Amino acid sequence: MALCLLAWLYIVAGAGLGMNAWEMSRLALFPHLQTSNTTSDMTSDMSGMDMSGMDMSAMATEPRAWGPANWALMIAMWWVMMIAMMSPSAAPTILLYARVHRHALAQGQIQDKLAPTGVFMAGYLLVWLGFSVAATALHWLLEREAFVSATMMSSQSRWLSAVVLIGAGLYQHSRFKNACLSHCRAPTAFLARHWRPHAVGALRLGALHGAFCVGCCWMLMALLFVGGIMNLVWIAALAILVLVEKLFPAGPWVGRAAGIALIAWGSATLWV
Repeated sequence: MALCLLAWLYIVAGAGLGMNAWEMSRLALFPHLQTSNTTSDMTSDMSGMDMSGMDMSAMATEPRAWGPANWALMIAMWWVMMIAMMSPSAAPTILLYARVHRHALAQGQIQDKLAPTGVFMAGYLLVWLGFSVAATALHWLLEREAFVSATMMSSQSRWLSAVVLIGAGLYQHSRFKNACLSHCRAPTAFLARHWRPHAVGALRLGALHGAFCVGCCWMLMALLFVGGIMNLVWIAALAILVLVEKLFPAGPWVGRAAGIALIAWGSATLWV
């Protein structure tokens, strides 16, 4: 939980990007319209400056130049954000693993003391690191093609918003999503089926659990491209949805209801 708290503090502080997360956290039913308005306001503000011969609108919408330092910061931002959002829902499985390992050690069923909970968690987080690298690459591509704003880091395209919202809604009802979710919701059965001894086994087990979590939630994480990658409201809302889906008795039904709402939301976005 300390790791989760530190991750949230890092995000709120701007994730090392020199941005104010609070200023980027806005409520909007159709975020792409707000992003466009923000860009227009920036262009208007800059038009009063003495910059003859320069295209103000291009300056406000031009993608950033991504050097190695930018790539590292963005991957770190995505990874820390995933830690903040996913660790609360993963905590029951991690704690159960720790308890099972301690019990087996105390009963003499295993003699391996080099498979601590930290190794299991490391495997879990490494999978999300891989996801974060892929998300950063997609982020760079969407920003370069002007689908995502370089300043607000949210969608400025009606089509992108609609496709992601509808896609996320449909995925909530897919068999693959439900199969992955069933593993996340049954940690005891998961550990009993996939348990392996030694540190390598703990790392593998954590990575496998992380893979199921990615399979369950990757499309929900894509919604950050719509509402804003640094939008604290969207980050918190998605974290709560993931937590409810995985831990609460009615979680699957809440997920399906959210899917229907997302499909309706995406459909409405097409007309705005």
